[in-house]
Amino acid sequence: MVKDIATRHAGESAHGGRGSSEPRGVAAELERCFDEQRHELVAHCYRMLGSTSEAEDAVQETLIRAWAGIDNFEGRGALRAWIFGIATHVCLDMLRETQRRALPMDLTAASPGTAMLGEPLPDSVWVQPMPDAVAVGAGSDPAEVAASRETIRLAFVAALQVLPPRQRAVLILREVLRWRASEVAELLETSVVSVNSALQRARSRLAASDVNRRSAELPSDEEQALLARYIEAFERFDIEALVSLLHEDATLSMPPYALWLCGHTALRDWFKQSAAACEGERLVAIEANGSPAFAVYRPTESDGGYEPFSIQVLELDGARVSRIVAFLDARLFELFQLPATPPVFKRSSP
Repeated sequence: MVKDIATRHAGESAHGGRGSSEPRGVAAELERCFDEQRHELVAHCYRMLGSTSEAEDAVQETLIRAWAGIDNFEGRGALRAWIFGIATHVCLDMLRETQRRALPMDLTAASPGTAMLGEPLPDSVWVQPMPDAVAVGAGSDPAEVAASRETIRLAFVAALQVLPPRQRAVLILREVLRWRASEVAELLETSVVSVNSALQRARSRLAASDVNRRSAELPSDEEQALLARYIEAFERFDIEALVSLLHEDATLSMPPYALWLCGHTALRDWFKQSAAACEGERLVAIEANGSPAFAVYRPTESDGGYEPFSIQVLELDGARVSRIVAFLDARLFELFQLPATPPVFKRSSP
C-alpha cells in the first residue's frame, strides 16, 4: 500500500501535479519512515480507536494525508512526529462518527454462573483483539518491545476508550509516545495549561478504572508453567483443575456477548453448564495484546477434525490467571493468520 500510494504520488509529480516541487529526498524519507514505523502507527491508532480493523484504516488514511501534505512538511528531523500528528487527527476525525468500544465488564454487572449467554451485540460495540505481530515490531531494544506490549493490553486499551477522545489523545501522546506538553498543545491547537489539565483528568479516570498496568514482558518460567497447566486443564476440561489456576476474583468475558462472570463460584458453575459444549477443544498458543493468548479449535461433528471457534486473551497476576477474554468469533482467525484446520489436531475417524 505504501509503494502504491508513493508511485501514484510520483506520477502526479512527474506531470507537474501537486507534488512537483517537493524534494525527492523528503518523499523517499517519508516512504522509509512509514515502512519503519508501521507497527507503532498501528498500535497508536489501536489505542485511540480500540479496533484492529479501524486502526489499519486509520494508518492508510494517514499515509494518504501525509503524501497530500508533503509540501507543507517543515524539517526532516521531525518527520516521525509529523506523521504521528496526522495519525492522531485521523483518529479524532473517526471518533466523531463512532461510539466508544468496550469490554463486557464496562457495560453490565457480573452475572451468576447459571445465567444464559444471551444475544450477541454488534461488532462495533467491542474492543477487538490485536495480534502482537501487527502492532509490535521485532525491535532490538527489549525495553521498547516490552513497553509496546504493555500499552496494547486489552484492559489498558478498554480503559482508554472511557476517556473523551481529546483526553485520550493527550494521555497517549504524553504517557506512551512521550511528547512534551508544548508539542501536544501545538498539535491539538490548544494551550499547555489545557494539555496538562486534560492529562490530569485522564490519569484520574484511569486510576478510578483500577487498570493494573503491570509489566508485559515475555512470561517467566513460572508463568510458562502456569500456561502449560492451563492448556492441560482446559483441553481435558477438568473444572476443578481449571478453577484452581484462576485468581479468586478472576473474570471471564465472551464478546460479542455482554455476559461476564467473576469469582470461583460463578466460573465453576459456568464451566459445569458448558462442559458438553467445550469437550474436546484444543488450544494453540498465540500472542495478542502483549499477553498470553490462545486460538481455540472446536471438534467438528462430521469429519473428525477441528474448526476455528474463539480467541482467548489472558492476563496473569503472579501464579494465577486473573482475566480471560474469550472472543467467540471464528472470523478472527484470519486476522491472526491462523489455519482453518491445523493438521496437528487431525483426529482419527470413529
